[in-house]
Amino acid sequence: MNAGIRINGERLLGRLQQFAAIGGTAAGGVNRQALSVEDRIARAELARLAADRGFAVFQDPMANLFIRREGSSATESPFLLGSHLDSQPMGGRYDGALGTLAAFEVLETFEDAGIHTPIAVETVAWTNEEGSRFAPGVMGSMAFASGAIPTEWPGTFSADGAMLKDELAATLAALPQASRRPLGSPVSGYLELHIEQGPALEREHIPIGIVHGIQGTRWLEVVVTGQTAHAGTTQLAFRRDPLVAATESLQALYASVMPNDEQARLTVGRISVEPASINAIPGKVAFSVDLRHPNVLELDRLEAHVRSICEEKAAALGCKASVRRTFDMPPAQFAPRLLTAVEQAVTRLGIPSKPMLSGAFHDALFLARVTDAAMIFVPCRDGLSHNEAEFVEPDHSVLGAQVLLESTLGALGLR
Repeated sequence: MNAGIRINGERLLGRLQQFAAIGGTAAGGVNRQALSVEDRIARAELARLAADRGFAVFQDPMANLFIRREGSSATESPFLLGSHLDSQPMGGRYDGALGTLAAFEVLETFEDAGIHTPIAVETVAWTNEEGSRFAPGVMGSMAFASGAIPTEWPGTFSADGAMLKDELAATLAALPQASRRPLGSPVSGYLELHIEQGPALEREHIPIGIVHGIQGTRWLEVVVTGQTAHAGTTQLAFRRDPLVAATESLQALYASVMPNDEQARLTVGRISVEPASINAIPGKVAFSVDLRHPNVLELDRLEAHVRSICEEKAAALGCKASVRRTFDMPPAQFAPRLLTAVEQAVTRLGIPSKPMLSGAFHDALFLARVTDAAMIFVPCRDGLSHNEAEFVEPDHSVLGAQVLLESTLGALGLR
């Protein structure tokens, strides 16, 4: 049934090159940040391509963009395929764009082959997955899953001084041909193709990763307060140096978290010192902690461990530590129904694959809260992503799109 249907690899690769020019950087990467002029141009181009094929175009209040190819039933919930079009400030041309354009290629392949699907199939480009211009990331899928835009988001400012409310309104207005739909419209399932953003597939020479889940993420802000004093006159016995306490805390955490659990991740990406004077003992040190684990109970334990270590080390040096949770994203397990569809797809195609857990969060994490969802990974060179040098072999891009098509056919009962 529907045997031998192939995506148009040349067309897909051409589209990847075409969209990479929108916000393209001199080093071959992409700067197409969420809700920017470049983002609007990319969205408009996708909408134009959709109109050329006779597909319907929709936007919801979060500017999530939907391209719809109708199925036999006009009333049942659609099946979604997609990713995002926004990028990091010095990002690559495949992160997000590959998944979105491959999803659109599936719709075009269905159209070319005259495939009648039982329900509508839609390509979606989620808004602000990256979170580089406006925080937090995955705004579009998060709002979709909850059915509402959090009240604090519209007043958020970007580093360039733009307000999210204004940029969102301008982005919606830039596509007047798109019909409006409410947030959180029901869907029957979701598949997302994405680059791995890690080295495992490339190192093992495996072209397809079948993603069974996404690990949870928890962000903490640690503030250690001590006492500012003169660097030259204050003896050791009289120092209450929060930087020493922070250093000892981090040394203990680095030695105890990841070495004791191969599934755990601990990263400190930001450190600030006040008053930041070369000849003054700091009075306050603040640092971020990014914790990740596939088990929510382990995340709880790791957070308690961070709190205990920081408070203990600070108290021993006459300082005080406070730990505040700033972000909490529970882990997700993907739907067996769709994982089976992907597994059967790679079997039919005779492609090597491996089960994987995603270390990064993606839009699929939030879709998994409201519908069956799963992800497909393809390798990227050296595992490099969020970088202008990000690269996916053309054959892997095409193969990933073919697996996406085959998986969709299976999920819809057409295989």
